Amino acid sequence: MAKIVKLSVVIPAHNEAESIISTAGALFAELDRQGIEHEILVVNDHSTDRTEDELRDLSKRIPTFRYLNNPHSNGLGLAVRHGLDCFSGDAVAVYMADGSDDPNDLVRFFRTMQSDNTDCVFGTRFSKESKVVGYPILKLILNRIGNGFIRLLFGLRYNDITNAFKLYRRHVIQGLQPLISHHYNLTVELPLKAIVRGYTYSVVPNNWADRTQGISKLKIKEMGSRYVFIILYCFIEKWLSRGDYRSKTQPPLS
Repeated sequence: MAKIVKLSVVIPAHNEAESIISTAGALFAELDRQGIEHEILVVNDHSTDRTEDELRDLSKRIPTFRYLNNPHSNGLGLAVRHGLDCFSGDAVAVYMADGSDDPNDLVRFFRTMQSDNTDCVFGTRFSKESKVVGYPILKLILNRIGNGFIRLLFGLRYNDITNAFKLYRRHVIQGLQPLISHHYNLTVELPLKAIVRGYTYSVVPNNWADRTQGISKLKIKEMGSRYVFIILYCFIEKWLSRGDYRSKTQPPLS
């Protein structure tokens, strides 16, 4: 498998003027300190606050930073998909603008991909080694129910499919096309398709902390049916596609 040299970090941002400076700054500082060649690619998702002004300033101050405007309609999934069309690295991580993800964990993801030589690295917030701060109780309950349902349906041991924080090699992103999710359900489509299509993955504990600035964009009532749709979409592919979309580097399904 090709050597991983450059890391891209795709960050969707919708009205994140209050948090994007600290998020991008902390990310750059850690990746630069670790000597990891990288780019930080923020996709401005139709923000109506000062987000683009802050992004313009960051592009002048951080040498590895650039930003794009989402040319599609508003939606986290569409913003991330645009970033996945435009990144330049050998591998790409999806990272949240609100500062909930830890730059140190991203370094561990990258080093794990290099050492394990896997196609993907998936984070889990629900491990003895993980530290989770401020997770809203209702969201936590729904998360555990949803992940339990996915694990049962797909026969998985991995317990945090809905965690957006994951790392993929370039050829995996190419192999997961076409991506169809417009919203947060993309965070489920990417890993489920990777698993169903036979790409290898390592699981690494990661920390998570609730945002201290700005407002969460996830609307549980709006997303429920979209999550169910994409889960069933991937389930149908697993059982009825007869391996037509499976990675050619992996053995065929029995």
